[in-house]
Amino acid sequence: MGGIKAQSITSKELSRRPLFMRPPEPPPEFLMLDPANSIYVGRTKMFQIPFNWSFMQLTNPHICIVGITGAGKSYFVKTFLSRAAFVWGSNAIIIDWAGEYKAWVKQTGGRIISLGKGDFVNLLDLGGMRPIDRVKQIIRALEILTDIGSYPEQRRLTEQSIEEAYVRAGFRPDEPPADENSPDAVRPPTLKDVVNILEERLRAGTYEFPAELENAIYRVKQFTRKGNDFFAQPSTVKLGELTTAGLVDIDLSGLPDEVLRGLAGLFFLQFLKERMRAVGWSAQKGVKVFVVLDEAWKIASDDRSDAIMIVREGRKYQFGLIVASQNPTDINEAIFSNVGTTFILRVKFEKFLDYIQGSLNFSPFMRGEIGKFGVGQCAVNMAFQTTTEFPETFLLERVHGEEPLQEYRMSIESVLSAEARENPDIPKSYAFERGELRNRLVEFGVEDTSVTMMLNEFEKGEKAMDVITFVNHLEENNVPRPSTTSFLKSIGIEDAIIIDLFSRIDFMRGGGTA
Repeated sequence: MGGIKAQSITSKELSRRPLFMRPPEPPPEFLMLDPANSIYVGRTKMFQIPFNWSFMQLTNPHICIVGITGAGKSYFVKTFLSRAAFVWGSNAIIIDWAGEYKAWVKQTGGRIISLGKGDFVNLLDLGGMRPIDRVKQIIRALEILTDIGSYPEQRRLTEQSIEEAYVRAGFRPDEPPADENSPDAVRPPTLKDVVNILEERLRAGTYEFPAELENAIYRVKQFTRKGNDFFAQPSTVKLGELTTAGLVDIDLSGLPDEVLRGLAGLFFLQFLKERMRAVGWSAQKGVKVFVVLDEAWKIASDDRSDAIMIVREGRKYQFGLIVASQNPTDINEAIFSNVGTTFILRVKFEKFLDYIQGSLNFSPFMRGEIGKFGVGQCAVNMAFQTTTEFPETFLLERVHGEEPLQEYRMSIESVLSAEARENPDIPKSYAFERGELRNRLVEFGVEDTSVTMMLNEFEKGEKAMDVITFVNHLEENNVPRPSTTSFLKSIGIEDAIIIDLFSRIDFMRGGGTA
């Protein structure tokens, strides 16, 4: 049987006891910053305090954004870049894997660079670097994207031939080139020159391992063949102008595969890193240039990537890298551990939540809240320069964008069993931010006119649609089932539900009823 125990304590001891605990939010002075020198994002969920972002109290200006398809990632990026341009005059370069931002950049009067659709970059452009340094960057990119690192002799032959191409073109390996606009400027070689040097050596017949030489030629030739020579022609892009050109979208969706998109992404990251190093710090507010790396899984996951090098270099150059992905495991843990700010939108898969929580070390309470997010809701983790006595992860009620956040909802109740409908842990619908839904449909090959028609159908249904109707629309527009399956899985729908969904659709087409 229990009892009551009386205890005598002093008021001094009592004062040390945390009878009241502040909810998980930083104090207002860390959130309500000078609006003339910070970017407004939204209000906190607990106390409705306006949150203005600035990197001045943080370890660096770099940002990571994670969230499933339709959670509001691109909506957030567009809002953030628009406000950064207004407040700080920041330039922005979007390395756009799927062409997701192209229409928006065009609408805002920005510049579009479409690789594979008319624009070219010469992989051997120097951008002010010494040839010896650029050669190392090119080889590192090839090691990340291909298996050349497993063949040391082919790697050595390729490296030697690139160095030789620079020398033959008139460059000194250990000296920076003349400015590209000066009379003394020398035109850089291309990968086609590298192939010619390797083939000369093969024809000479003096090399003792001709098979290795032939394989090295084959590797480089993959990037020089007609129709695949996106990096083997003189550049149509003036690299020196990118960091001062306002808003630039580098659209990689026209390149035919992930290796070529990865090569382009690394090329621009390498150049931008060297450019900001050369320009250095200046006494101006805010960030000079934001570089957005969206869904670039290959170059955000490899330990040798320049994305990781940029994040680790911190705040020296007023240069901010924004890495965004729907799959947080695609992002190297070194990025999570070193960025100044992480914005976590809706995340559904437990393994993704495990990865984020393990990287950022937030509380079980915060994890539970993240699992319940709707469109535009997010958690923010900030790495402050000094040790703090308050949680560094907190909740935002919603991202407040430049335009109203339009949310479309897709119901899946029609394909759930009666038992599943009663289970509170199984979602009954999925929400999308309108712009992201449009971009995803275009990415899966749906024509613009058909996308517009589908969005109109959502509007007719008061921004709601049943999943069977949704998938039927996709199939009527010739979207293959593997693409539809990938889309449904990306928003968190379980495999068993997807299988049942297609079974019901096939049954209905055979004359049955759902």
